[in-house]
Amino acid sequence: MRAAVVQPSGALGLIDVPQPAPGPGQVLVEADVIGAGYVDVMLSRGEYRGIPGPGSVPGVEVVGRVQAAGPGAPGDLVGRRVLAMPALGGYAERVVVDVDRVLPVPQEADAAEAVALGVNALVAEIALHRAGAVAGEHVLVRGAGGGIGSLATQIASARGAEVTAVTSSAARGERLLELGATRIVDRTASTVPDQTYDVIVDTVAGPDMGRYLRLLRDNGRYVMCGGAGGAPGEDLLPTLLSEFHKSPTLVAFSLNSVTAAELLRSWQEITARWTEGLLTPVLHQRLALTDAEHALELLERGTPFGKVVLLPR
Repeated sequence: MRAAVVQPSGALGLIDVPQPAPGPGQVLVEADVIGAGYVDVMLSRGEYRGIPGPGSVPGVEVVGRVQAAGPGAPGDLVGRRVLAMPALGGYAERVVVDVDRVLPVPQEADAAEAVALGVNALVAEIALHRAGAVAGEHVLVRGAGGGIGSLATQIASARGAEVTAVTSSAARGERLLELGATRIVDRTASTVPDQTYDVIVDTVAGPDMGRYLRLLRDNGRYVMCGGAGGAPGEDLLPTLLSEFHKSPTLVAFSLNSVTAAELLRSWQEITARWTEGLLTPVLHQRLALTDAEHALELLERGTPFGKVVLLPR
């Protein structure tokens, strides 16, 4: 089968590799659509903890059909359409994945739209669930034009919150208003919003994180669920200490630590909203798997609004 493998230069090369076989508690999934995300940029650079760059295959989300089940995996999964979330290896025609990282996809659903939700929607929904965002609260979303941010904007709005979306252009702002944002802040103006918030969902981190932490209200909740901007500045912990009187909650969140039961709960919530027309997958571009390197270039530049997906065939 074909897979996009990280070369010593850090670029991706599409080469023939042996087809994997599912081990105990695993299934083999034939990919219809592959999700591309910023995490794959980090993987290709060797910046993701515990993952070597050269020789590895990026990709942590695939929608396709189960082709085979390994020992101990439910045989009735074979033939079913699923969202598969491997720890690695998704940029390939087929991938093996643990059964507790496999979620059902409606048979009639568009596979590209399912991937456009996928990991991004799970991160957004669980982040807001853990933050306890409720109707009437003020929520700020950093990186709102990205895959996670555009869905966090929608989900927070659907919960009845007033959403401030931080993004990089007026055009993106207009689209976020259509998705449920009530206010837009242009991050390129080098300013932070001039109000305070009950919840902040941050997909960026980076040196400005401390400035945003100061915007929490009393008992506010800050969820960092991405690091596209790099490490926070040195002022983060001093800021947390100086804001101690507000009783802020600062949480770092990754899907890697989420239980199978929590993944299923969240995915059921997401797909219910999707099938009811209350949640819109945001697709930026569909590219061939042969263009995987171009996809990473787009993601590294921050060009996409929403999700880039790869088509293996």
